[in-house]
Order: sequence, then structure tokens, then C-alpha cells
Amino acid sequence: MRRYGRESGFTIVELMIIVTIIGILIALVLPNMRTSAARARMTEAMLAFGPCRALVTEVYGASGDIPNPGEWGCEIAANASQYVDSVTTDTTGKITLALRGFNDGRIDHRDLTLQPLDNTGSVPSGNGAPVTRWRCGSIIDGTDTFLLPYLPSSCRG
Repeated sequence: MRRYGRESGFTIVELMIIVTIIGILIALVLPNMRTSAARARMTEAMLAFGPCRALVTEVYGASGDIPNPGEWGCEIAANASQYVDSVTTDTTGKITLALRGFNDGRIDHRDLTLQPLDNTGSVPSGNGAPVTRWRCGSIIDGTDTFLLPYLPSSCRG
């Protein structure tokens, strides 16, 4: 025998409220999650600066002759890492990373730069002026403006 009046379950209104709340939470969280993932990948890509950074600092510290562009000995023409296509240098020792593999059109195929600076904050002249710090992610040096929101705090011009 069936008994009416004691049915259990959720009404359609209650289900619609739950679905709406979940939708709102997803709309708020998803963009932040994408930005955080891009920042993590950018930090990993910045590891490609390491070998060139050490070599440029060493060359300036030894007060030797400054190499020609692309002849510092740390350049990589293609497939430098998962997120870096190539690593190039110029006459001042500025290191440029060509980014790729982020699966994000805002970041892929953009350049990130790291410029050596002497104790006055200028680009070293090569006359025995040692590198005392580095300017990372500056628009002045050629970093694309689209990358600025995704750079770690240690690399913001």
C-alpha cells in the first residue's frame, strides 16, 4: 500500500538554487585559477635565465672583452624547455626568452627579458664594471606588456 504525503527528495526550486550557487562559484574561481596556473608556468620558464645569467655576470666580473650578440655561449636556438622556445643574448648581455607552450594566447609567442645593470643602475659598459643587479620583465628592455600580470613579484621591471 502506498502512502502519500511522506515523499522525500528535493524540489525543483531547491535544485535550481544549488546549481545557481555552484555556477556563481565557478565563474568567480575559474579566472583566478587560470591566472595562477600561468604564473606558475612563468616561474618555471624563468629558470631558463639561470645559465646565461651566471655566464654574463662572470664575463663582466672578469672585465674581459664583451662578446658579440648571440656569442655569449649560453644561447639555445630551439626547444630550451617546456615553456621556452629559445634563449638569445645581445651585445650588452641582455637575455631574451621566447615563450611557448603555455596554451594561452596571451602568453605564447611573447618575449621576456633580463637586463644586467651595474652599480649605478645603468647597462654595463664592459670596462670592468661588474653586474650588481638585474632588471627583469621591463618594457624598456623589450618584455611584452601582455606578460606583466603573469610575472612573479621578483621579475617586475
